[in-house]
Amino acid sequence: MKETIDFGVIGCGLMGREFASASLRWLHLKGGIPRPRIIAACDTVEENLNWFRQDPDTRYFYRDHREMLESPEVEAVYCAVPHFLHAKVYGDVIRAGKHLLGEKPFGMDQAACLEIEQAMAENPDAFVRCTSEFPYYPAVQQMVSWYREGRFGKIIEVRSAVKHSSDMDINKPINWKRTVAANGAYGCMGDLGIHALHLPFRLGLMPRTVSAVLANLVRARRDAATGEWKPCETWDNALLLCEGENPAGDRFPMAFEMKRMAPGCANTVEYEIYGMEMSARFSTDDPNALRYTVSHGQEQAWARLPVGQKTLYPVITGGIFEFGFSDSLLQMLAAYVSELRGLPCPFGCLTPREARKSHELLTAALTAYETGRAVTLPPTEPDRWNAAPPDAESTRSCEASASGCRSAVPGSC
Repeated sequence: MKETIDFGVIGCGLMGREFASASLRWLHLKGGIPRPRIIAACDTVEENLNWFRQDPDTRYFYRDHREMLESPEVEAVYCAVPHFLHAKVYGDVIRAGKHLLGEKPFGMDQAACLEIEQAMAENPDAFVRCTSEFPYYPAVQQMVSWYREGRFGKIIEVRSAVKHSSDMDINKPINWKRTVAANGAYGCMGDLGIHALHLPFRLGLMPRTVSAVLANLVRARRDAATGEWKPCETWDNALLLCEGENPAGDRFPMAFEMKRMAPGCANTVEYEIYGMEMSARFSTDDPNALRYTVSHGQEQAWARLPVGQKTLYPVITGGIFEFGFSDSLLQMLAAYVSELRGLPCPFGCLTPREARKSHELLTAALTAYETGRAVTLPPTEPDRWNAAPPDAESTRSCEASASGCRSAVPGSC
């Protein structure tokens, strides 16, 4: 097996740089997983390209992504561009015969997501996934294992949240995420939603209906270049209340919080599953641990389990040390590369089917807010793209969300 996968990066800003940094930290991983080697970078901003000139692997630099896609040396592409470019650029990547790891929300809206799916249907050899780092925290993976083992019993309630405070500064200049033309009508839901949805979707905890409360809290911000006040058109905060269902037939409340204005938060991600036999909750405010219930007769008490570096993909870091965002990105890339090459992958990156389901939910949330009524979601369809390219090795991850299997063993369903 080839020891590296030659990547191009389209969009060399914040997340593009994080991707490059992770590729150069590959020695942290044990087990001989092929390394994503960034040989090409593409951005319209020269300063962003100059940063990539520090990467010893990167030797090709482009201002037009279509030129980069003509290179036969580029096998796969990581793409981090504004939402309104997703359908065009992701489609170009797939039609060029490259594998794709694309940023959320995988299309500015539902129509854009379907355009990407059409490109995939026309090019079935392309392996396509969407990013979502936070489920790769070891404490979250412990929650995954417990759920797949059936430890929670009948589900009572599921909660998931992503809370920023990045827009609490009302003097912060306007950016593209506050415009419908660039960000889309979802607002904060498009930017943050997949982080909240990846874990429950993968576990088969799916919303059936949705009600929504949306808030545009700061209606105008200054333009950094001109000083003029510009309207803020997108939602700052969103609360979605759903009726959920799992493959076992349980019906339960689900709540999703997506906020860009959350006092006291920096980048807080929370996952909570409450069951009749056990409950568990995780927060990046305490990233090294998972809290779970212990029963004493008819009473329950919360306990704290330190997890440390018990990662999905083993690393050289000592198990007692704390895990952070950069580590989660490394784990996510290891999952993408493993699935691409047909290696064991117990918890894969977000699939196109799951991305489409997120668009169905967020589109319905907009309708629910506009009408003041709960909206019923379409039934979940089988995942046509939850597989590696046809020429990949046969080992495949167990997708519990599709089959209801509770096994944590890859390929056992």
